[in-house]
Amino acid sequence: MLRSLPRQSDPHVLIGFDTADDAGVYQLAPDLALVQTVDFFTPIVDDPYTFGQVAATNALGDVYAMGGRPISALSIVGFPNTGRDVDVLERILQGGLAKMQEAGCAVIGGHSIGDDEIKFGYAVTGLVHPARVWANATARAGDRLILTKRLGTGVISTALKEGMASAPVVAAATESMTTLNRRTSEIAQGFEIHAATDITGFGLLAHAREMAMGSGVSLRIDSSRIEFLPGALDCARQGFLPGGLKRNLEFIGGCVEFGDAVPEDVRNLLFDPQTAGGLLFSVGPGDASGLLAALTGAEIRAAEIGEVVAKTHPVIRVR
Repeated sequence: MLRSLPRQSDPHVLIGFDTADDAGVYQLAPDLALVQTVDFFTPIVDDPYTFGQVAATNALGDVYAMGGRPISALSIVGFPNTGRDVDVLERILQGGLAKMQEAGCAVIGGHSIGDDEIKFGYAVTGLVHPARVWANATARAGDRLILTKRLGTGVISTALKEGMASAPVVAAATESMTTLNRRTSEIAQGFEIHAATDITGFGLLAHAREMAMGSGVSLRIDSSRIEFLPGALDCARQGFLPGGLKRNLEFIGGCVEFGDAVPEDVRNLLFDPQTAGGLLFSVGPGDASGLLAALTGAEIRAAEIGEVVAKTHPVIRVR
């Protein structure tokens, strides 16, 4: 989180690392600011081309979560110097480039190093109007919480590594991880969005905690309204829990209170680290139904999963 580092004094820095936002925002002019982010990781799917697509989708998501439009990217590559077919690297780069082109984002360079373990991702730059930036620390009591995409990519990826995920389950997770949040972000810009974040490695509850703590509010979440990817609940029940899920639970478990009726597998999936996950919006109560209708009308999976309340204990209550 790096919150122990000193605050920066540059007045052009609209959002830095001190609020644990998805990306940084730097103002260039009264009506123009840069959105900047970087993300890379090891393969979570078997096919190199698909891995490149997933990595690009994941990196672009941070810009969309700020209300921005990605314009350029630099690739980040770690690849073994020996023992690996260079065609694998070429396919990874091709997959990433295809997804960047779909986003209208130009790949203008990058950097690679020799690494025993494959790693790939991007540093992405976007544009946003300074008055229209979505931060994660500006939710308001009375807001409604709307979540896009289904949860469960972490447990499914873990099951895949163990050879225990069926082809249809993997296909559904892959489709989710290669679906850009571009259209979601564009639609949401027509509504009263008070705060936003994308759901990635910290899982739903840890990202929700960042929103609540930064905004000085608490959240109430209805787990029955949350959608999960096909096979995700079964993977959780069978114990395919990634290390990131366990770390998320250890990190914020004390901030969350579960109702007795919330099953163990559902609880685990709310901590599941997502790759290229959806967006969580804190939206004004008067616009919640309109936003939900607009998203679902565009065939984007979305659900109203809870509300923002005045600060109380616990920070997050899940029923």
